[in-house]
Amino acid sequence: MTAGGDSPSSEPDRLGFLAQYGLLAGPLLTMLDSSIVNVAAAPIATELHTGFATVGWTVSGYLLALGVGLTGTSFLARRFGTRAVYAVSMIGFTLASAGCAAAPTIEALITARVLQGLLGAPLVPLAMSMLLGGRGSARSISPAAGMMLFLAPALGPTLGGGLIALGGWRTVFLINVPVGLVAVLAARRIPAHLTPGRAPIAPFDLRGLVLLAAGLTGVLFGASQGGTSGWSSPVSWATLTGGVLLLAGYTAWAFHFPHPILDLALLRRRIPTLALLLSALASVVTFAAVFLLPVFVQSVQGHSAAATGLALLPQGIVTGLGTMLGRSLLTRISIRTTVVAGFGILTVASLGLFAIDAHTSLAVTATILTGRAAAIGMVITPLLYAITSTLDTDQLADANSLFNIWQRIAGSLGIGLIAALFTTQTHTHGPVPALHTTALLLTAIAAAAALAATLLPNQRIDADPVAQPTTSELPVGAGTLRPCQPVRVIDLHPPPGGSIPNERLRETRSRGEGPVLPQL
Repeated sequence: MTAGGDSPSSEPDRLGFLAQYGLLAGPLLTMLDSSIVNVAAAPIATELHTGFATVGWTVSGYLLALGVGLTGTSFLARRFGTRAVYAVSMIGFTLASAGCAAAPTIEALITARVLQGLLGAPLVPLAMSMLLGGRGSARSISPAAGMMLFLAPALGPTLGGGLIALGGWRTVFLINVPVGLVAVLAARRIPAHLTPGRAPIAPFDLRGLVLLAAGLTGVLFGASQGGTSGWSSPVSWATLTGGVLLLAGYTAWAFHFPHPILDLALLRRRIPTLALLLSALASVVTFAAVFLLPVFVQSVQGHSAAATGLALLPQGIVTGLGTMLGRSLLTRISIRTTVVAGFGILTVASLGLFAIDAHTSLAVTATILTGRAAAIGMVITPLLYAITSTLDTDQLADANSLFNIWQRIAGSLGIGLIAALFTTQTHTHGPVPALHTTALLLTAIAAAAALAATLLPNQRIDADPVAQPTTSELPVGAGTLRPCQPVRVIDLHPPPGGSIPNERLRETRSRGEGPVLPQL
């Protein structure tokens, strides 16, 4: 670009407070609401005169709706613009939260929670798209703000308990209203260069939406039933099988339909597909222990819920720090080296689970979890770069929606199966041997992931997002990709039976990104 043009150098190095608040408040609220309601089950059951099994649907319904709501996110972003959909989603989530707070019956509460999940589902992938879509934007978020996103799941139960003590269970939902309304206003301050505009040219893919939504519902519901009713139950297997078949049908449809509701073209590329697989393995290895250890610490070691919650807090902080370290390392060493090192640390830290028994102190348990948290922070950031680094800005909504859907499926199935192994081993051999058997499996998965990570590209990210790109430095997500070998960003291979995507070539040239380099 010319010196007089709107170059990246004119963009601020750090987003303002309001822009950061607008970008992070939505994802933070949806993450908090995934766990904050768990501590409200007893008072909800008492006030609304219902059983705990029914109250459980306020959690399950919300999580299912979050997954299903992801299916149409990328289409809505293309049709109406990323920032507009993000703002409407924030408004809808806030209103649904008010509905939860005012619910007179358990049926009304469950309905409002489902709406809350459906309307809030776009917030995380669209925020990711905006953070990864502008050059330098991911580095412009303050460390404290980024850390809050990783603290959210751990803070949920603690914050929920405090709110219930202050004003009852309805305050758990009511607190979202002022926070959400301010976020809606703050979203107007998100810079335009982070927000892809409208592209109202694609027809609505109703068949794809039905296949994807129904398949995702079947898989997630089957996984939840497997965790509660047992993996051998007919309901679990029937819904899982049906969901998998529907998702397979959608995959076949998406690869042949020109404008699918969620573009799966990313899965045709080896490196992004490998990165998706590795990110899922990292989440399963990390969060399976986070899911099981609080139960172990309370039921076997006899610690209180409050003490357990405090023991979990350091890992959230260290995960945030590890994420910043992973981003910093990418400016010095390659994606491959960073991810292999992260999985190596995760493997060694997982061996520490063998040191936990019925008499282990909380300090030791917290230290082991903290070491594992540092590893996951180093792994996820480079993998996100590997997934998104060769994508155009208008492809990020699809990529981030796919990432979030894949994480939900892998997390539900992986963690559910590992929890089932732990339960079975507990009944057979006792809780301590069961924990050690689970630790062996998690260590093996982490070691296998470290080996697979050696297939990632030997690339690093330029620390200076303002530098002018050359034929070997092409602008991507949040910086400039410096490959050890020349990178090619435009795939000119036509799909089976298709033709070269001329529209994409025209868009690339019109944005002034320099010469088009074909991917051979």
